Amino acid sequence: MVKVLVACEFSGIVREAFARRGFNAWSCDLLPTEIPGNHIQGDVIPLLDERWDLIIAHPPCTHLSCSGARYFTQKRADGRQQEGVYFFLLFTQLNCPHICIENPIGVMSTFYRKPDQIIHPWQFGHEEEKSTCLWLKGLPQLIPTQIMEKRVNRLHALGPSPNRWKERSRTYQGIADAMAAQWGELKW
Repeated sequence: MVKVLVACEFSGIVREAFARRGFNAWSCDLLPTEIPGNHIQGDVIPLLDERWDLIIAHPPCTHLSCSGARYFTQKRADGRQQEGVYFFLLFTQLNCPHICIENPIGVMSTFYRKPDQIIHPWQFGHEEEKSTCLWLKGLPQLIPTQIMEKRVNRLHALGPSPNRWKERSRTYQGIADAMAAQWGELKW
């Protein structure tokens, strides 16, 4: 059975999209999962030495995303950005045949390389405008499944709140379903 790790995912959305298709899918995050299922609450780093057929990583973007560019000088000075870059780069060095690293537009295009693909939820059945970069290893680019004509940017307009980062970080169901459907068809 194909073994999938969804790293840094508390929501369970991507994990469950793969599980519904019969994959042995696991998520790992420091937070508990929002959807009951195969979830390891804790540090993902020890899991990276295990054998996985596919890893989909969502490394924290707080110190990497261009949306926080006004704080980059401070984040570089105190080492937060370097820690974020280092953690992101861990996923690029894994001995796994199929890897997707997801992050918003940010510094990784400079510190690592340009992404293989930039997707938006509006390409997968949601009206939301949200640029999402994908760095791919051994995976084809995702093919849009349902282009939405109306496009909004609700996430950008979210006011300050303790859970704002959680709302902005969740993967949209249409994107998760496309990953599971399209990448699930690979020859394993």
